[in-house]
Amino acid sequence: MNLYEQQQANRRNTKVVVAVFILFFALLGLGFDFFYLGFNPWASPGPAGSLRGGGYESGIPFPVGTVIALLLGSGQAWWGMRFGDQAVLSAASAVPINPSTNDPQQRQLLNIVEEMKIASGLPMPIVYLIPDADPNAFATGRDPDHASIAVTRGLVEKLNREELQGVIAHEMSHIRNLDIRLMTTMAALVGGIALLSDWAARSMRFGGGRGRSSSRDKSGGGTGMILLVLWIIAVILAPILAQILAMSVSREREYLADASGAELTRNPAGLASALKKIEMDHMPTHAIKRGTAHLCIADPLGRKMGFREGFVADLLATHPPMPRRISKLMQMAYQASPHPAAL
Repeated sequence: MNLYEQQQANRRNTKVVVAVFILFFALLGLGFDFFYLGFNPWASPGPAGSLRGGGYESGIPFPVGTVIALLLGSGQAWWGMRFGDQAVLSAASAVPINPSTNDPQQRQLLNIVEEMKIASGLPMPIVYLIPDADPNAFATGRDPDHASIAVTRGLVEKLNREELQGVIAHEMSHIRNLDIRLMTTMAALVGGIALLSDWAARSMRFGGGRGRSSSRDKSGGGTGMILLVLWIIAVILAPILAQILAMSVSREREYLADASGAELTRNPAGLASALKKIEMDHMPTHAIKRGTAHLCIADPLGRKMGFREGFVADLLATHPPMPRRISKLMQMAYQASPHPAAL
C-alpha cells in the first residue's frame, strides 16, 4: 500500500469509526428511553388524539434519549476532529517550544523536526515539550496543516541525535499518513462513550424505570426484556469495547509509521535503538492518560501486555510487541546495508 492509498484508507476508516461510535451512542440512548423513560418501540399508539393505550400509556411517545445521544455522538465526533488535538495536549500539560529558544536540547529537537519536515515535504508542525521523565512522544492534529508533535523531557534527555531523529520521523509519518486525524478523533469519542455509559449506569443504579416495568412487560414482552438485557450489557461493555477498538486501530498503524519513518531517515537502526531505550525504561508516562495512550510511540502506562504476543495481547495491548517492531527495523537496516560479500 503506497502513501496515497494509505491516506485514502485512513479517510475511509475515520468515517467508519465515527459511524460505529455514533451507533454506540444511539444504542445507549435507546436503552435509556426504554428502561428509564418507558418508551416502547413495538407498541402502537392509542386512539387518535390520545397518548393512552399501547406502549404510550405510562411512557413517552418519542425516543428523546436516543435523539439526544445521536446529537451528542455527532457533536463529539465533530469536536474531536476539530479541537481534540488541543484537548490531548492540554491533558498532557504540553508546552509549545519557542522557535527562538536558546536551550541546546530544545534547539536540537527543533532542528531535527525541521529536517524531517523537509524530508517528508510537510508543513512545519508545532513542537511541544511534556514535563515528564519517561521517554515518549506522539503526534496529533486534524491534518498536516494543523499538526503538532509532543515529546517528553525524558525523550530529549535520554536519546542521542540519531535516535531522536528516528522518533520524530515516526511521528511525521503519522502526520503524513493522516493517522493523526483518525487517532485524535478516536480519543475524543472513547472519552464521550465512557461519560455516556457512566451516566446511563448511574441512572440504573438509582432505580430508573422501576415504575415502567409492568407496562413494558405487557407491551414489549420477551423482545423488550431482550433489549433491556442487551442495553445493560452495552452500558457495562461500551467503554471497554471502545478502548479495544482504539487499541486495534493504533496497533495497525505503528508498523507502517516505523517503516515510513525509517524511509525518511534512511536509518532504520536509529529508530530501532530509540525503541530499545524506550522499552528498557519501565517508568510510566504519568502526564499521558489512558484515553490517549494509543497516540504514543510506546505504551505510556508501562504495562507488560505490550511485550507479549498472542490473541489476548493483540486484543488488549495499545501497541504491537516492541521486540517485533525492533526486529522488523533491524531487518530493514540489514537489507539497506551492503552485503558482506560485496565489500
